Amino acid sequence: MTGAAGMRVLVTGAAGYVGYAVGRRLVAAGHEVDGLVRRDAEVPDGVRPVHGDLLDPGGLPEGPYDGVCHLAALTRVRESFDVPLRYFTTNVQGTVNLLETVDTARVVFGSTAAVYGTPERQPIPESETPAPTGPYGASKLAAEHAVRFHARTGAIGAVVLRTFNVAGSVDGRADPDETRLIPKALAVAAGHAPRLEINGDGRAVREYLHVDDLAAAYVRALEAVRPGEERVYNVGTGTGAAVHEVVAMTRKVTGRPVPTLRRPPAPEAPVLVGDARAIVDGLGWRPERSALPDIIADAWNALIRPDG
Repeated sequence: MTGAAGMRVLVTGAAGYVGYAVGRRLVAAGHEVDGLVRRDAEVPDGVRPVHGDLLDPGGLPEGPYDGVCHLAALTRVRESFDVPLRYFTTNVQGTVNLLETVDTARVVFGSTAAVYGTPERQPIPESETPAPTGPYGASKLAAEHAVRFHARTGAIGAVVLRTFNVAGSVDGRADPDETRLIPKALAVAAGHAPRLEINGDGRAVREYLHVDDLAAAYVRALEAVRPGEERVYNVGTGTGAAVHEVVAMTRKVTGRPVPTLRRPPAPEAPVLVGDARAIVDGLGWRPERSALPDIIADAWNALIRPDG
């Protein structure tokens, strides 16, 4: 095993939206990176694709690795209500298989603010008692527990990174999930969808983080953690934007109309933003590309010029 510089790192979900950005950042930081993918898929330059499936431990690379960034997961909140067992199998059992099979000293686990549910206290600190309201958040919280209790045995050092809404683009790769607000609004601006449906008055406030800023947090976490340590951080800006503000900024950045259709109000938290002071103090990480106009502009350019 090596020190923080020049580590050998495995990234699970390396062809995914966030996993690709993390692999790219790790390579730029001078690390040797293997990217776990289930099938042939695009990974960043400098990342070596390794085929395997977290639900098939016999096909996983054993290592040894100096660190693992674990991003492979099912992530759609609404879908998780339809197939909850699939979410628990992939997100929890897949994590357990990884911990049991891959020889590593450090794990950075990609979690979600969905573990908090909808607390009244805003911004949400890491000390908030988790209370997930759906299978997705519950499955990620269970996977967090697996990682954190494993760290308490001294087997690994672990950092859990909880994120809210990730957006933007690197290398001309757009977020493919149009169930999320910014990709859907941009799809409407591009003429790929007729209108954007909004619940209620559009005043619900959510936090948005550039995918490259999130990737930078993974690199810092991996380089900082030591075997036997256990840390949990929110990764975010600490500020949010209302739905109607995102729509207005999309119109401004793209110069295109974004027709909207108002739906009846849905039960949802009026504000969900995170307190990110701990990661600033603990890792010296700060967002650099997460101003809303920059996020939308990068995502728009990726949509209309996917070759970067």
